[in-house]
Amino acid sequence: MTGIILKQTPVGEYDRHISLLTRERGKLSAFARGARKPANRLAAATNPFSFGTFRLYEGKSSYTVVEADIQNYFEELRTDYIGAYYGMYFAEVADYYTRENNDEREMMKLLYQTLRALCAPSLPDPLIRCIYECKAIAVNGEFPGPPVDEELDESTVYALQYIASSPIERLYTFNVTETVLGQLQQVSARYMKQFVGKEFKSLEVLQTLC
Repeated sequence: MTGIILKQTPVGEYDRHISLLTRERGKLSAFARGARKPANRLAAATNPFSFGTFRLYEGKSSYTVVEADIQNYFEELRTDYIGAYYGMYFAEVADYYTRENNDEREMMKLLYQTLRALCAPSLPDPLIRCIYECKAIAVNGEFPGPPVDEELDESTVYALQYIASSPIERLYTFNVTETVLGQLQQVSARYMKQFVGKEFKSLEVLQTLC
């Protein structure tokens, strides 16, 4: 299966439990035996953000990771403390939105492209966050468009319409002024509260860093 690691937690002395967002089966939970041993072949492959092909064994009550071929570890985020917390927040949102055996290809693609944008210096992280939040709501079929009860710059309205309607591969291709960014932040915060309404641990940490 093609997928990306959303999170991992230690189990026992050497194992890991992972949440894996896949193209074929939506979000899956799986165990990686011995993955916390330094020399284990699954040690790096089961870290958050790892994207690639995973071979899973389906048992009676859970999956087990057998092999992994990782195409992108997003190593830039391992040396960028703030970028890593943005990535963890985006993964938390994806984890919240996705389910097993659902068609989650668009959400997986969105997370992957967003992590790529985080690793590039061309866009500011706060703008990437606004784009991701609004597009995640749109992928879930809930984005209502630009709010009609707020006075927004024409550029802000256009940006919101572009985010909602553009293919994911073309999302992170524009920049905005500080004024437009501020308005986008207000709108995305409003919509996240309205349509998600959940506190995310990584976001709480991120807000203390920025």
